Amino acid sequence: MSELSTAAAAGESPRRIYLVATAGFPNYGDELITAHWLRQLAERAPDADVWVDCPSPGLAAVLMDGLHPRARFVDTLFRLCWEAPSESPWEVAAFAQQAVDDPGRAPRWAEGVELLRGADVVHLLGGGYLHGEWPRHVGLVAGAVAAIRHSGGRAVATGLGLAPVAEGVAPLLCGLADRFEVVDLRDEASGAVLRAGGVGHASVSCDDAWLGLGPGTSGVPSNSSPDLPEFMLCAQSDMLTVDRSRLAGLILETLRAWRVAPENLGVVEGIPGVDREIYALIEHHIPGARFFPFAHIWRDGLPVAPGQTWLSTRFHPHLMAAAAGASGVAIPVSPDYYLTKHESLIAQGSRWGVAKELTVPDLPTAGGFPAEVVRRQHTAKAELADAVYGPVGHGSGVAARRGPAPANDAATARNRLWDRRRRNG
Repeated sequence: MSELSTAAAAGESPRRIYLVATAGFPNYGDELITAHWLRQLAERAPDADVWVDCPSPGLAAVLMDGLHPRARFVDTLFRLCWEAPSESPWEVAAFAQQAVDDPGRAPRWAEGVELLRGADVVHLLGGGYLHGEWPRHVGLVAGAVAAIRHSGGRAVATGLGLAPVAEGVAPLLCGLADRFEVVDLRDEASGAVLRAGGVGHASVSCDDAWLGLGPGTSGVPSNSSPDLPEFMLCAQSDMLTVDRSRLAGLILETLRAWRVAPENLGVVEGIPGVDREIYALIEHHIPGARFFPFAHIWRDGLPVAPGQTWLSTRFHPHLMAAAAGASGVAIPVSPDYYLTKHESLIAQGSRWGVAKELTVPDLPTAGGFPAEVVRRQHTAKAELADAVYGPVGHGSGVAARRGPAPANDAATARNRLWDRRRRNG
């Protein structure tokens, strides 16, 4: 058992927990993961001060309001990544560590750096934000390593997706990851990168979204409305390696081949605006389809039911719909990043198809994840949370030293509604 786990088991919850996430863009999957961890920490470490470092702290604070009684939001590490004088991951990593070692290197964020340097735990939440598309994000890992050098705390990472790694960056990632007490990846491709670089304690479990999908959990609710469409579509317009018109054509051909009546089709928006563009190209061909904007999904839950059939380019709608038992087909819009993500879910037990060749797929009927796989994936994440923060119900005694958190009646009421919807979903 690690020192961190031992302290947690002894009832010594961390005094300051510093989460690093990509919340606030917003992107359904990133918001989902951050919300799950905040809810977990509300149960496991309700008296700890929780800081969430993310690119858009203002909107993230609105979306996550009330999920943890002491959660606050900053963008310090992201600012350091953006402030670095070069796009080179090596130079960004060096600058981030220098700025944490000497806050005067980035004086506008010196107060935030001082806060970071006092963290007991720096926790990189799950997601694919470290892969080669975003070279500056390596600074998040480097900044975490520098922070724990000053605080004597511990760095942990859960549910990360690293592949594809840019050329020449793997040795840098491995050297930094080796300083983390816990390194958990969401797919085998990412695990292979770190194992090849000698990070022997790196492990592969699954995406952090599974944390909120077990019995009795308080995750983002599913929309359990009785009149949900039988067919669902989620089509992105970002990070494409295929022409938009070809993607729109494939989707329309598939809906026709499956004989989908437009009034029985729902269209899901994972990123506001971005996931409206492909739909805009075909909406006049499918009059009567129902559009579910991100704001409604975040408020009411993902419109998913076991008997549905989904067509999705995005990863987290695949995960969530398949976990609910829905059949579906994933369309990988990039052969390295999105194909890797969707295939990781297939390898873990999703019975969805994958339209690798961007040809019209057969109508899927196999369902999603088997129930035992859903239980297994959630259990793996819950056990990881136990290892990092201790079991649910271990009081920390921090509240007695710090005093009560300020009351937030509106957030409390919203939390109760969130819980009720999740139980009913």
